[in-house]
Amino acid sequence: MPNLSQALEMAGLTDAGLIRDHNEDTIHFDAEKGLVVLADGMGGYNAGEVASGIAVEMVCHVVHDAMQSNAPLHLQRPDSLWPAAHDVLMAAVHYANQSIYGTAQSQPQCAGMGTTLICALFYDSRVAVAHVGDSRVYRLRADEFLQLTRDHSYLQEQIDSGLITQDEAKHSEHKNLVTRAVGIDSGVQAELHEYPVLPGDIYLFCSDGLSDMADETDIADTIIAFNNNLALNATQLVQLANDMGGRDNISAILVKIKADFPASSGLWSKMSAWFT
Repeated sequence: MPNLSQALEMAGLTDAGLIRDHNEDTIHFDAEKGLVVLADGMGGYNAGEVASGIAVEMVCHVVHDAMQSNAPLHLQRPDSLWPAAHDVLMAAVHYANQSIYGTAQSQPQCAGMGTTLICALFYDSRVAVAHVGDSRVYRLRADEFLQLTRDHSYLQEQIDSGLITQDEAKHSEHKNLVTRAVGIDSGVQAELHEYPVLPGDIYLFCSDGLSDMADETDIADTIIAFNNNLALNATQLVQLANDMGGRDNISAILVKIKADFPASSGLWSKMSAWFT
């Protein structure tokens, strides 16, 4: 059975785009841990990049501590109905929110800052994804390119209510109005879902600087065309967004499933008291 670093291939890139003078996106990926984190910050005086940086740092810290404790991600803790991986991700979002909100309250130059956030753990031949805001996760499986996450945005609410169509949404002036963000309030509700993964799958994690600028068909075609070189693939996706105007920061992380990675009963020694 391959370990995660053998089963997963990851690559990513973040870019300021052509209009913004600095980059408020922050990304992190670690195939050995099966971890992907992407945050798209918002706020004046560069506070957006502070928020996204805090979010990614806190998620990495929480996940690292959980894995140091040898907690088996595929098992349930005694007081939970869900695999421990879910608890890790929800705790990570919680602590990221607390840290950003506390910083914004104590530092006037950071007042009102926040960030979208996607954090995902690949484990036991599946992926758990927690997200807040309008950064997205897509899956390419065979010829099907599917958006796995649902935007927490004013635009998505209009679509859900039948006020506008998907085609009309592409030309809306309200693309950047999110209804949830990490760090804006003292609490935040992340949405979490889990999906089985198959060898050959490619997962795309991206900020709206890519998904707003480029058509999904063009994104899928790019991933397919460069699927044998993930680093070049990420570069081409950023270039695609810039070719379409590059009006926002652009981030893309790609994860290719090279083999199954079922959990082994001997991989984790025992449940840890880290969560208690």
